[in-house]
Amino acid sequence: MDYLKKLGRFIIPYKRYGILNIVANIFYALFSTLAMVSLMPMINVLFGEGKKVTEKPVYEGITSLKDYVENFINYIITSTSQEFGPQRSLLYMIILIISLFLLKNLFNYLGLYFITFLRNGVLKDLRNEIYAKVTSLPISYYSEKKKGDIIARISGDVNEVKNSLLAILELIVKEPLTILFAIVAMFTISVKLTIFVFLFIPVSGFIISRIGKSLKKKSDRVQREQGIFLSTLEETLGGLKVIKGFNAEQRFNDRFRSSTDRFYNFSNTLMNRQNLASPTSEFLGIVTIAALLWYGGSMVLVEKTLSGGAFIGYMALAYQILTPAKAISKASYKVKAGNAAADRVLEILNTESPLEDRSDAKSKTEFTSDIKLNNVSFKYDEEYVLKDFTMTVPKGKSIALVGQSGSGKSTIANLVTRFYDVNKGSITIDNNNIKDLTKHSLRNLMGLVTQDSILFNDSIKNNILLGKEDASDDEIVEALKIANAWEFVKELPNGIDTNIGDSGNKLSGGQKQRLSIARAVLKNPPIMILDEATSALDTESERLVQEALENMMRNRTSIVIAHRLSTIQNADQIIVMQKGEIAEQGNHKELIAKNGVYKKLVEMQSFE
Repeated sequence: MDYLKKLGRFIIPYKRYGILNIVANIFYALFSTLAMVSLMPMINVLFGEGKKVTEKPVYEGITSLKDYVENFINYIITSTSQEFGPQRSLLYMIILIISLFLLKNLFNYLGLYFITFLRNGVLKDLRNEIYAKVTSLPISYYSEKKKGDIIARISGDVNEVKNSLLAILELIVKEPLTILFAIVAMFTISVKLTIFVFLFIPVSGFIISRIGKSLKKKSDRVQREQGIFLSTLEETLGGLKVIKGFNAEQRFNDRFRSSTDRFYNFSNTLMNRQNLASPTSEFLGIVTIAALLWYGGSMVLVEKTLSGGAFIGYMALAYQILTPAKAISKASYKVKAGNAAADRVLEILNTESPLEDRSDAKSKTEFTSDIKLNNVSFKYDEEYVLKDFTMTVPKGKSIALVGQSGSGKSTIANLVTRFYDVNKGSITIDNNNIKDLTKHSLRNLMGLVTQDSILFNDSIKNNILLGKEDASDDEIVEALKIANAWEFVKELPNGIDTNIGDSGNKLSGGQKQRLSIARAVLKNPPIMILDEATSALDTESERLVQEALENMMRNRTSIVIAHRLSTIQNADQIIVMQKGEIAEQGNHKELIAKNGVYKKLVEMQSFE
C-alpha cells in the first residue's frame, strides 16, 4: 500500500481501469472456484455416488444455502437420469463445467485488458513528467549526475514500475480472492480437512518471505549499475573522436566490461533469488497436497465421512490455491523490484530546483534601460569565481569581457541568463531583480551564442525555428543571410530541409556556428550574449562569423565574452577580468594607453 501511495497521483487519472480490473478479478476468482466445485457432481454422476433427490428442494434462507444448492443439483441429476438416462446428466455437467471455465477465462482476459490501460498510462505520464523535470532542473544538477543514470531511470526503472503495477493488483486482489473463495468452498466441503491443511500454510509463508527479504536492495543495486554502463555508453558516443585519437578504445572497453560484469553478477543473484520463489512454493504446495491425500484418503476409505467426488473436488480446490500462491510469491518480488525502481524515479521527480520561479514572479516583455550586476559574488564549489563584481550594460551598448581562462567571464553569462543564481549581490534588468521575473520571460529577452554550437539531429529549418517557432521560410532565409550562412545552405541538396546529422556533424565548425547565429538572429531579442562565439574557428570561418556577429549586434545590447581580442576592439566598453575581479575597464584605445593588463594580452596575441 505504501508503494501505491508513492504512485498515487499517477494512478488516479486511470483509476476507473483499476476499478474495472478489480471487478473482473472478483468474477475471475469466483468462477475459478465454481469451476472446480462443479467437478464434484460430475464425478458423483460417473461413479453413481450422488444422493438421490426426487422432490424439488425449497429455499429456506442463507443459513441453509449449502444444503439447498447441493440438493437442487442432485434433484436435477436424479430427475434427468430417470427421464433420459445418466449420460444426459453427464452431458449437462460437462456443459456447466465448460461454461464456468469459459466465464473464468473471459474475466481473466477482461482484467488484463483493463489493467493494460492503467499500466501504460502510468508509464506514459511518468516518462512525460520525468522528461519535463529533466528539462526544468538547473544545469548545475547535471554536473553532479551521470546522464546515463538519468536515461536508465526514464527507460528501465519506469518500465519496472509498469510491470510491478500488474503484480501489485494481482497481489492485493486477484490471487488473494482466488485463494479466499477456494478456502470458503473447502470449509464448506470439510471443516476438519481444511483445518488440517492450514497447519502447513504458516510454515510455507515463513520460508517464502525469508527468500524475498533482501530483494529490494539487490534490485536497487542492479538498476544503479545499469545507469553506470549507460553513462559509459553515452560518454563513449559523445567522445568517440577523442577515444580513437588517443588509442583509448581498450581502456573504455575495460571500463564498460567492468560495469557489465558487475551487472551480470548482480543480475544473477537477483534472478536466482526470484527463480527460487516458484519451485519453493510449488514444492511446499505438493508437500501439503501429499499430506492432504493421506489424511483425506483415510476420511473417504476408512471413516467414510467424505464422498469420492467431494474429495476429488476438494483436491482440485487445494491445488488451485497453489497457482495463486506461486503468483503471489512472484508478484511480491516484482513489487519489491518496482518499489526500488519507483524510489529512483521519484528521487528525480521530488528534486526541488533552487531556480524555481517565485509565486509572485513577474513576466517582463521589453527591455528599456540597462542590465546591472551589483556586488555579485558566486562560487560553483568552495572557492569564489566572482568577488563583489559590479557592471552596468546600458541599452544599445556592447560590453566585452576579456581575461584569462578561469577569470569568471563565462560565469557572468550563466548568471545573467539565470542558469545559476548569485550567492551574494543581485542582477537587475531595468531595476527589476531577475529573481523576481519568470525565467521564461527573462530568457525571451536574450539570445545566446556559445563557443560550442549546440545543434540537433534534424533539418536546418527545424534547428533555426527554435529561435521563433512560427517563422516563415522567408524569415529563416533572411536570418541565414544576416548570419552569412545562406551561401552554403542554398548549395545543400535539400536547402533548409537538409538534415545536419547528430550534433550537426555533417557541417564544419564555422558552418555550425553560423547556424547558431542565424537561430539567435531569428529570435531577434533585445539583448545578445556571445560566449566566446569565435574561439574555436579557423581564420576564414572566424572572419565570416565575426561579420555575422557584427550584423546581428547592430543596434542591440550585447555582452561579448571574448578570447580573441581582435573581435572586440569596436566594443563600447571592455572589462578586463582577473580572478573574478575587474582589473581594468575602458574602450580599446583607453586600455592600450593605460599600458596595463589589456595591452599585455593584446601583445601576446599579436605575437602568437
